[in-house]
Amino acid sequence: MRRRTILALGGAVVPAAAALPGRAEAGRPSRRESWRHTWTAMPQLTEPHNLPPAPFAALADTTLRQTVHVTIGGRRLRVRFSNAFGTGPLPITAASVGLPLGGRAGVPAVEPGSVRPLTFGGRPSVVVPVGAQIVSDPVALPVPAAANLTISAYLATGLTGDAVTGHPGSRTTSYLLKGDHNAEPDLPGAVPADHWYLISAVEVQATEATAALAIVGDSLTDGRGSTTNGNDRWPDQLFARGSKVAVLNQAAGGNRVLNDGLGPNVLARLDRDVLAVGGVDRMLLFEGVNDIGTAEATEQAQKQVVDDLLVAYDQIVLRAHAAGLTAYGATLTPFGGNTGYDDPAGLRRRSRRTVNEAVHRIFDGVADFDAAARDPSAPETLLPAYDTGDHLHLNPAGYAALAHAVPRHLIR
Repeated sequence: MRRRTILALGGAVVPAAAALPGRAEAGRPSRRESWRHTWTAMPQLTEPHNLPPAPFAALADTTLRQTVHVTIGGRRLRVRFSNAFGTGPLPITAASVGLPLGGRAGVPAVEPGSVRPLTFGGRPSVVVPVGAQIVSDPVALPVPAAANLTISAYLATGLTGDAVTGHPGSRTTSYLLKGDHNAEPDLPGAVPADHWYLISAVEVQATEATAALAIVGDSLTDGRGSTTNGNDRWPDQLFARGSKVAVLNQAAGGNRVLNDGLGPNVLARLDRDVLAVGGVDRMLLFEGVNDIGTAEATEQAQKQVVDDLLVAYDQIVLRAHAAGLTAYGATLTPFGGNTGYDDPAGLRRRSRRTVNEAVHRIFDGVADFDAAARDPSAPETLLPAYDTGDHLHLNPAGYAALAHAVPRHLIR
């Protein structure tokens, strides 16, 4: 039998059979279990004003501690780190996972004794190539459903390029501290930052019957208007309804279907953020308001953006079906009175109505968020009790209304 070789991340060529003894067996789920995503954050190029604060901009000699809120639970887990938008290799010197103190989100301390080191091919450190992601080895740390999880990483030399892959709209507090403290139970004196950096997913071992719903959206799904460290975005509240499937939030503020905004457009990121995600057998698209709102308020421009959106929706459904997924859509919520998106002639309002009518016939099923969020006495505006004040984004009560508008079979 021919002896295969692999290229180790450090650059040395070693025999495949000898490179990582016992690793394959350690990471292979039983026949009744498989690896399922339980949490995701859409990777983005971090904008200048959302970069790590000074003196941590390049993350050199820095410990970064972050909290995420998982959906389904499992007895073992693994973590994904992303360098999707990096301009140089990403060297992670050490990393670990643990359970946050008191089970809370956005705290710098972990429960004593809960920290587990992460390894990568049996090694404590790894270099993530430009544009790539790296999955850690499995680690035995039982995590219940709807729990918070702490992920720590230490970068000795820091970033080798001038770009950071992250997710600015974390609605969760992270902490940065000079020196290697990734295995320590607390980070006294750490600097807070309400952003995620470098992490993109957590997977758990779950039964093969456990499926996942991938939600594709913009700031309304990313949680603008929700409570920092409160985990009350509408996807969080949807899972809390008793979901039997993982609920994966693949949204980003400012995202658009047709053109890049904050992050790649939906047509460009669909494969990465939905079709290639393990365990996903259904998706829900709630996006298009930024396309309508950023198109000029003229008859021609609005007709064009509506026509293009409907073709894009068709394409998304076609590609989802080709991958064996069921594709659901959500109607767009009102934005009447919003300074940036509403226009005096009501052209963008008309575009929203046209798109919402089409959503009902294009997708396999619909979550009618328009009906859930609008003011019955003024249907082009949000219900005042749900409005953050900008007449576009929702507060936690509004997000609860969206969560309850999702048909129950989507989470069974």
